Amino acid sequence: MGFNCGIVGLPNVGKSTLFNALTETAAAQAANYPFCTIEPNTGRVAVPDKRLDVLTQIGGSQRSIPTSLEFVDIAGLVRGASRGEGLGNQFLANIREVDAIIHVLRCFEDDDITHVEGGVDPVRDAEIIETELMLADLESLEKRQTNLQKRARGNDREAQAQLELMEPLIVALRDGRPARTAVPEGQEKEAARLQLLTTKPVLYVCNVEESAASEGNKHSESVRKRAEAEGAAMVIVSAAIEAEVSQLPHEDRGDFLEGLGLHDSGLDRVIAAGYKLLGLKTYFTVGPKEARAWTITEGTRAPQAAAVIHNDFERGFIACETVAYNDYVNFKGEAGAKENGKLRIEGKEYVVEDGDVLLFRFNV
Repeated sequence: MGFNCGIVGLPNVGKSTLFNALTETAAAQAANYPFCTIEPNTGRVAVPDKRLDVLTQIGGSQRSIPTSLEFVDIAGLVRGASRGEGLGNQFLANIREVDAIIHVLRCFEDDDITHVEGGVDPVRDAEIIETELMLADLESLEKRQTNLQKRARGNDREAQAQLELMEPLIVALRDGRPARTAVPEGQEKEAARLQLLTTKPVLYVCNVEESAASEGNKHSESVRKRAEAEGAAMVIVSAAIEAEVSQLPHEDRGDFLEGLGLHDSGLDRVIAAGYKLLGLKTYFTVGPKEARAWTITEGTRAPQAAAVIHNDFERGFIACETVAYNDYVNFKGEAGAKENGKLRIEGKEYVVEDGDVLLFRFNV
């Protein structure tokens, strides 16, 4: 089960620098000119979760394996992308393939780094990209609408249902509002199948100068207000700092960040926010060989959670032994939890909770 976040933004806002730091590779070239990223670069990164370290220690596991997220660095967009300007067509096609959008906004001043719009204004930049995404969505829906209307006049019920779903989205887009603001209640899954760009969840990442990494600046404050108005999430990072941190040995990173007045890595916050943005949960398995984190979507039942490990686990699912994370820790492992009545046997209808420590019983 893979989940990915597309890193988008105007050229020269720090997308590739952020991606390089996220993946700790030089897979995406960071350069001071537009379109240096021609093909989307993909990297998988571990999701930081201190609970896994605790479980590894309690379980006496030989190693720990975190869950991960995929990040995709997508070519920079410019005005007119919905009409094919710059690398617009390729950019939009790549965004359709991701589950969520991480929108990097330049919130720092630097005369040595060109801004394609001539000056720093992150709210304007956000509006440029969202406008291009809305125009692309509107064009996509209007093209489908014509064909569906013909079928609907012939009493095609499927076409009629599609039109009923699409009409409020078209109205919203024509009014300059993203499609996510008009999805009919209870039809989120059907709307997702339309593969619209503006129904995807968005996280704003404010790329600030090093001195503003802990508190932000006037530019990130303007983005915060926009995010609050939209009900969107926002994270402040300094891509320059994160690039430095990514080159340090893991044991030295904490001291380096503390020296800058930072409690944790901005990248850790980006990863955690991306994980939350996708509505993901984590469950754990713990054994002598390994303690491991597994990713599921909110509301996943036990057999489908088992399938994340192996499809055979779902096909032959019998039950799962379940211990809540806090109980596992408080009673020093599975045996202690069982002795204190905290180990439960759950069946096929059980909805797995974040932090559950599970052992699946199956028979194939």
